[in-house]
Amino acid sequence: MMMKEDLDTASDKISSFFPSTPILLDYHLTKRLGRPTYLKLENLQATGSFKVRGALNCMANLTPELLSQGVVTCSSGNHGRAVATVANMLGVAATVCVPVWVDSLKLSAIKEKGAEIIVEGKTYDEAERISLELATERGLTYVHPFDDIKVIAGQGTVALEILSQLPRVGDVVVPLSGGGLAGGIGFAMRAHSPETKVIAVSAEKAAVMLASITKGRPTQLKEEPTIASALSGGIDLENRHTFKLIQEKIDQHLTVNEDMIKGAMKYALNDLHMVVEGGGAVGLAALLSGSLKISDSSLPIVVVISGGNVASDQLAELYGS
Repeated sequence: MMMKEDLDTASDKISSFFPSTPILLDYHLTKRLGRPTYLKLENLQATGSFKVRGALNCMANLTPELLSQGVVTCSSGNHGRAVATVANMLGVAATVCVPVWVDSLKLSAIKEKGAEIIVEGKTYDEAERISLELATERGLTYVHPFDDIKVIAGQGTVALEILSQLPRVGDVVVPLSGGGLAGGIGFAMRAHSPETKVIAVSAEKAAVMLASITKGRPTQLKEEPTIASALSGGIDLENRHTFKLIQEKIDQHLTVNEDMIKGAMKYALNDLHMVVEGGGAVGLAALLSGSLKISDSSLPIVVVISGGNVASDQLAELYGS
Protein backbone atom coordinates (compact mmCIF):
# COMPACT_ATOMS: atom_id res chain seq x y z
CA MET A 1 0.00 0.00 0.00
CA MET A 2 1.30 3.44 -0.89
CA MET A 3 1.77 6.00 1.89
CA LYS A 4 2.33 9.77 2.00
CA GLU A 5 5.79 9.03 3.38
CA ASP A 6 6.64 7.25 0.11
CA LEU A 7 6.09 10.53 -1.74
CA ASP A 8 8.17 12.56 0.70
CA THR A 9 11.07 10.12 0.53
CA ALA A 10 10.89 10.04 -3.26
CA SER A 11 10.85 13.83 -3.42
CA ASP A 12 13.99 14.05 -1.30
CA LYS A 13 15.86 11.53 -3.44
CA ILE A 14 14.81 13.00 -6.78
CA SER A 15 15.42 16.64 -5.85
CA SER A 16 18.98 15.75 -4.83
CA PHE A 17 19.67 14.66 -8.43
CA PHE A 18 17.35 16.70 -10.65
CA PRO A 19 15.90 20.23 -10.41
CA SER A 20 12.16 20.83 -10.69
CA THR A 21 10.81 21.10 -14.20
CA PRO A 22 9.22 24.45 -15.13
CA ILE A 23 5.54 25.26 -15.31
CA LEU A 24 4.40 27.54 -18.14
CA LEU A 25 1.29 29.67 -18.51
CA ASP A 26 -0.28 28.95 -21.91
CA TYR A 27 -1.80 32.30 -22.90
CA HIS A 28 -3.77 30.89 -25.86
CA LEU A 29 -5.46 28.15 -23.83
CA THR A 30 -6.03 30.52 -20.91
CA LYS A 31 -7.95 32.88 -23.18
CA ARG A 32 -9.76 30.05 -24.94
CA LEU A 33 -10.85 28.23 -21.77
CA GLY A 34 -11.44 31.27 -19.58
CA ARG A 35 -9.27 29.83 -16.81
CA PRO A 36 -5.54 30.08 -16.14
CA THR A 37 -4.04 27.10 -17.96
CA TYR A 38 -0.52 25.95 -17.22
CA LEU A 39 1.72 23.29 -18.74
CA LYS A 40 3.95 21.18 -16.49
CA LEU A 41 6.94 20.59 -18.74
CA GLU A 42 8.23 17.09 -18.08
CA ASN A 43 9.43 17.08 -21.70
CA LEU A 44 12.24 19.24 -20.31
CA GLN A 45 13.16 16.62 -17.72
CA ALA A 46 16.73 15.25 -17.73
CA THR A 47 15.86 12.31 -20.01
CA GLY A 48 13.10 14.07 -21.91
CA SER A 49 10.28 12.51 -19.89
CA PHE A 50 8.94 12.03 -16.36
CA LYS A 51 10.11 8.41 -16.33
CA VAL A 52 13.47 9.20 -14.76
CA ARG A 53 11.69 10.06 -11.50
CA GLY A 54 10.34 6.56 -10.96
CA ALA A 55 13.47 4.84 -12.22
CA LEU A 56 15.69 6.82 -9.85
CA ASN A 57 13.45 6.32 -6.83
CA CYS A 58 13.20 2.59 -7.48
CA MET A 59 16.90 1.98 -8.08
CA ALA A 60 18.08 4.29 -5.30
CA ASN A 61 16.15 2.10 -2.85
CA LEU A 62 17.82 -1.16 -3.94
CA THR A 63 20.46 -2.70 -1.73
CA PRO A 64 24.11 -2.56 -2.85
CA GLU A 65 23.99 -6.31 -3.40
CA LEU A 66 21.00 -6.10 -5.75
CA LEU A 67 22.54 -3.17 -7.61
CA SER A 68 25.78 -5.09 -8.08
CA GLN A 69 23.85 -7.90 -9.79
CA GLY A 70 22.33 -5.51 -12.32
CA VAL A 71 18.84 -4.50 -13.40
CA VAL A 72 16.57 -5.26 -16.33
CA THR A 73 13.44 -3.64 -17.68
CA CYS A 74 11.07 -3.47 -20.61
CA SER A 75 10.18 -0.21 -22.30
CA SER A 76 8.64 1.45 -25.32
CA GLY A 77 11.54 3.88 -25.00
CA ASN A 78 11.25 6.51 -22.28
CA HIS A 79 11.41 4.19 -19.27
CA GLY A 80 14.32 2.34 -20.86
CA ARG A 81 16.16 5.61 -21.36
CA ALA A 82 15.47 6.54 -17.75
CA VAL A 83 16.71 3.21 -16.37
CA ALA A 84 19.81 3.34 -18.58
CA THR A 85 20.54 6.90 -17.42
CA VAL A 86 20.14 6.13 -13.72
CA ALA A 87 22.15 2.92 -14.07
CA ASN A 88 24.94 4.91 -15.70
CA MET A 89 24.86 7.44 -12.85
CA LEU A 90 25.00 4.70 -10.22
CA GLY A 91 27.55 2.51 -12.02
CA VAL A 92 25.06 -0.33 -12.43
CA ALA A 93 24.75 -2.76 -15.34
CA ALA A 94 21.37 -2.42 -17.10
CA THR A 95 19.58 -4.47 -19.73
CA VAL A 96 16.67 -2.89 -21.60
CA CYS A 97 14.23 -4.89 -23.74
CA VAL A 98 12.31 -2.95 -26.37
CA PRO A 99 9.87 -3.93 -29.15
CA VAL A 100 10.99 -3.72 -32.77
CA TRP A 101 8.96 -0.55 -33.37
CA VAL A 102 10.80 1.50 -30.73
CA ASP A 103 11.48 5.13 -31.67
CA SER A 104 14.99 5.53 -33.10
CA LEU A 105 15.76 8.59 -30.95
CA LYS A 106 14.91 6.72 -27.75
CA LEU A 107 16.90 3.68 -28.86
CA SER A 108 19.98 5.82 -29.54
CA ALA A 109 19.67 7.48 -26.13
CA ILE A 110 19.55 4.09 -24.38
CA LYS A 111 22.65 2.93 -26.28
CA GLU A 112 24.47 6.15 -25.41
CA LYS A 113 24.15 5.37 -21.69
CA GLY A 114 25.81 1.98 -22.11
CA ALA A 115 22.88 -0.32 -21.43
CA GLU A 116 22.59 -3.71 -23.10
CA ILE A 117 19.65 -3.49 -25.50
CA ILE A 118 17.54 -6.36 -26.72
CA VAL A 119 15.31 -5.35 -29.62
CA GLU A 120 12.84 -8.18 -29.93
CA GLY A 121 9.08 -8.63 -29.99
CA LYS A 122 6.49 -7.29 -32.38
CA THR A 123 4.52 -5.86 -29.45
CA TYR A 124 5.37 -4.28 -26.12
CA ASP A 125 3.91 -7.28 -24.30
CA GLU A 126 6.21 -9.67 -26.20
CA ALA A 127 9.23 -7.56 -25.24
CA GLU A 128 8.01 -7.55 -21.65
CA ARG A 129 7.89 -11.36 -21.54
CA ILE A 130 11.50 -11.48 -22.72
CA SER A 131 12.58 -9.03 -20.01
CA LEU A 132 10.88 -11.04 -17.27
CA GLU A 133 12.54 -14.23 -18.50
CA LEU A 134 15.93 -12.49 -18.41
CA ALA A 135 15.33 -11.30 -14.86
CA THR A 136 14.87 -14.92 -13.76
CA GLU A 137 17.64 -16.42 -15.90
CA ARG A 138 20.31 -13.85 -14.95
CA GLY A 139 19.23 -13.01 -11.41
CA LEU A 140 18.60 -9.36 -12.30
CA THR A 141 16.31 -6.96 -10.46
CA TYR A 142 13.31 -6.00 -12.58
CA VAL A 143 12.62 -2.26 -12.62
CA HIS A 144 8.93 -2.16 -13.47
CA PRO A 145 7.80 0.64 -15.81
CA PHE A 146 4.76 1.43 -13.66
CA ASP A 147 3.41 -1.23 -11.28
CA ASP A 148 5.83 -0.69 -8.39
CA ILE A 149 5.30 1.46 -5.29
CA LYS A 150 8.70 3.15 -5.54
CA VAL A 151 8.18 3.90 -9.23
CA ILE A 152 4.67 5.26 -8.61
CA ALA A 153 5.90 7.44 -5.74
CA GLY A 154 8.64 8.78 -7.97
CA GLN A 155 6.14 9.74 -10.66
CA GLY A 156 3.86 11.24 -8.02
CA THR A 157 6.50 13.86 -7.23
CA VAL A 158 5.29 15.66 -10.35
CA ALA A 159 2.19 16.58 -8.33
CA LEU A 160 4.26 17.80 -5.37
CA GLU A 161 6.21 20.08 -7.69
CA ILE A 162 3.01 21.42 -9.25
CA LEU A 163 1.65 22.30 -5.81
CA SER A 164 4.89 24.02 -4.86
CA GLN A 165 4.62 26.12 -8.03
CA LEU A 166 0.83 26.67 -7.87
CA PRO A 167 -0.49 26.20 -4.32
CA ARG A 168 -4.13 25.92 -5.49
CA VAL A 169 -5.01 23.88 -8.58
CA GLY A 170 -8.48 23.15 -9.92
CA ASP A 171 -7.76 20.38 -12.41
CA VAL A 172 -4.72 18.36 -13.41
CA VAL A 173 -4.84 16.71 -16.83
CA VAL A 174 -2.44 13.79 -17.14
CA PRO A 175 -1.67 11.08 -19.74
CA LEU A 176 -2.78 7.54 -18.88
CA SER A 177 -1.00 4.35 -19.89
CA GLY A 178 0.12 1.80 -17.29
CA GLY A 179 -0.99 4.18 -14.57
CA GLY A 180 2.28 5.00 -12.80
CA LEU A 181 2.10 8.72 -13.57
CA ALA A 182 -1.67 9.17 -13.33
CA GLY A 183 -1.87 6.95 -10.24
CA GLY A 184 1.00 8.72 -8.53
CA ILE A 185 -0.41 12.16 -9.27
CA GLY A 186 -3.90 11.04 -8.22
CA PHE A 187 -2.59 9.72 -4.91
CA ALA A 188 -0.55 12.86 -4.25
CA MET A 189 -3.43 15.22 -5.03
CA ARG A 190 -5.86 13.33 -2.80
CA ALA A 191 -3.31 13.50 0.00
CA HIS A 192 -2.21 17.13 -0.40
CA SER A 193 -4.92 18.92 -2.42
CA PRO A 194 -8.21 16.99 -2.27
CA GLU A 195 -10.08 19.83 -4.00
CA THR A 196 -8.05 19.20 -7.17
CA LYS A 197 -9.67 16.97 -9.78
CA VAL A 198 -7.37 14.59 -11.64
CA ILE A 199 -8.37 13.94 -15.25
CA ALA A 200 -6.70 11.04 -17.08
CA VAL A 201 -6.40 11.11 -20.87
CA SER A 202 -5.93 7.94 -22.93
CA ALA A 203 -4.94 7.62 -26.56
CA GLU A 204 -7.73 5.87 -28.45
CA LYS A 205 -5.28 3.24 -29.76
CA ALA A 206 -3.53 2.70 -26.43
CA ALA A 207 -6.33 2.55 -23.89
CA VAL A 208 -5.80 -0.71 -22.00
CA MET A 209 -6.09 0.86 -18.57
CA LEU A 210 -9.31 2.65 -19.48
CA ALA A 211 -10.77 -0.58 -20.90
CA SER A 212 -9.77 -2.33 -17.68
CA ILE A 213 -11.43 0.31 -15.53
CA THR A 214 -14.58 0.00 -17.63
CA LYS A 215 -14.62 -3.80 -17.18
CA GLY A 216 -13.75 -3.60 -13.51
CA ARG A 217 -10.66 -5.79 -13.84
CA PRO A 218 -7.31 -5.78 -15.66
CA THR A 219 -7.81 -6.83 -19.26
CA GLN A 220 -5.91 -7.07 -22.54
CA LEU A 221 -6.34 -5.31 -25.88
CA LYS A 222 -4.71 -5.96 -29.22
CA GLU A 223 -1.79 -3.57 -29.63
CA GLU A 224 -2.27 -1.02 -32.41
CA PRO A 225 0.25 1.33 -34.03
CA THR A 226 -0.16 4.84 -32.65
CA ILE A 227 1.68 8.13 -32.71
CA ALA A 228 1.35 7.95 -28.91
CA SER A 229 3.56 4.85 -28.78
CA ALA A 230 4.86 5.80 -25.32
CA LEU A 231 1.40 4.84 -24.03
CA SER A 232 1.34 1.40 -25.69
CA GLY A 233 1.43 -1.92 -23.87
CA GLY A 234 -0.62 -3.84 -21.35
CA ILE A 235 -1.09 -3.27 -17.61
CA ASP A 236 -0.47 -6.92 -16.54
CA LEU A 237 -3.42 -9.15 -15.73
CA GLU A 238 -1.93 -9.58 -12.26
CA ASN A 239 -1.61 -5.81 -11.76
CA ARG A 240 -0.87 -5.11 -8.09
CA HIS A 241 -1.03 -1.35 -7.65
CA THR A 242 -1.86 0.99 -10.52
CA PHE A 243 -5.23 -0.47 -11.51
CA LYS A 244 -6.60 0.12 -8.02
CA LEU A 245 -5.04 3.58 -7.83
CA ILE A 246 -6.63 4.61 -11.12
CA GLN A 247 -9.97 3.22 -9.95
CA GLU A 248 -9.84 5.19 -6.72
CA LYS A 249 -7.92 8.40 -7.47
CA ILE A 250 -8.99 9.50 -10.96
CA ASP A 251 -12.00 11.80 -11.19
CA GLN A 252 -12.59 11.75 -14.94
CA HIS A 253 -11.42 9.88 -18.04
CA LEU A 254 -11.06 11.28 -21.56
CA THR A 255 -9.93 9.71 -24.84
CA VAL A 256 -8.28 11.40 -27.83
CA ASN A 257 -7.75 10.09 -31.35
CA GLU A 258 -4.71 10.18 -33.63
CA ASP A 259 -5.69 13.40 -35.41
CA MET A 260 -6.22 15.20 -32.10
CA ILE A 261 -2.79 14.08 -30.88
CA LYS A 262 -1.09 15.16 -34.11
CA GLY A 263 -2.82 18.52 -33.84
CA ALA A 264 -1.53 18.94 -30.29
CA MET A 265 2.02 18.08 -31.34
CA LYS A 266 1.84 20.67 -34.14
CA TYR A 267 0.39 23.25 -31.74
CA ALA A 268 3.25 22.64 -29.31
CA LEU A 269 5.86 23.14 -32.01
CA ASN A 270 4.25 26.08 -33.83
CA ASP A 271 2.77 28.03 -30.92
CA LEU A 272 4.93 27.00 -27.97
CA HIS A 273 8.18 26.37 -29.91
CA MET A 274 8.44 23.05 -28.11
CA VAL A 275 8.85 19.43 -29.19
CA VAL A 276 6.29 17.16 -27.52
CA GLU A 277 5.91 13.48 -28.33
CA GLY A 278 2.54 11.89 -29.02
CA GLY A 279 2.19 10.23 -25.62
CA GLY A 280 3.14 13.48 -23.93
CA ALA A 281 0.63 15.51 -25.93
CA VAL A 282 -2.62 13.68 -25.14
CA GLY A 283 -3.59 16.06 -22.32
CA LEU A 284 -2.97 19.03 -24.57
CA ALA A 285 -5.01 17.30 -27.27
CA ALA A 286 -7.95 16.94 -24.90
CA LEU A 287 -8.01 20.69 -24.19
CA LEU A 288 -7.42 21.82 -27.78
CA SER A 289 -10.15 19.52 -29.11
CA GLY A 290 -12.74 20.63 -26.55
CA SER A 291 -13.00 17.13 -25.05
CA LEU A 292 -12.62 18.50 -21.54
CA LYS A 293 -15.80 20.15 -20.30
CA ILE A 294 -14.66 23.23 -18.40
CA SER A 295 -16.24 23.75 -14.99
CA ASP A 296 -17.12 27.11 -13.45
CA SER A 297 -14.09 26.98 -11.17
CA SER A 298 -11.67 29.89 -11.43
CA LEU A 299 -8.75 27.77 -10.20
CA PRO A 300 -5.97 26.95 -12.67
CA ILE A 301 -5.85 23.95 -14.95
CA VAL A 302 -2.50 22.17 -15.22
CA VAL A 303 -1.69 19.92 -18.16
CA VAL A 304 1.18 17.50 -17.67
CA ILE A 305 3.33 17.37 -20.81
CA SER A 306 4.92 14.05 -20.01
CA GLY A 307 7.58 13.66 -22.70
CA GLY A 308 9.34 15.23 -25.66
CA ASN A 309 11.41 12.48 -27.24
CA VAL A 310 10.53 12.51 -30.93
CA ALA A 311 12.77 11.28 -33.75
CA SER A 312 13.36 13.78 -36.55
CA ASP A 313 11.86 11.46 -39.16
CA GLN A 314 8.61 11.28 -37.18
CA LEU A 315 8.49 15.05 -36.96
CA ALA A 316 9.06 15.29 -40.73
CA GLU A 317 6.29 12.73 -41.34
CA LEU A 318 3.96 14.64 -39.02
CA TYR A 319 4.42 17.85 -40.96
CA GLY A 320 4.01 16.06 -44.24
CA SER A 321 0.63 14.68 -43.20
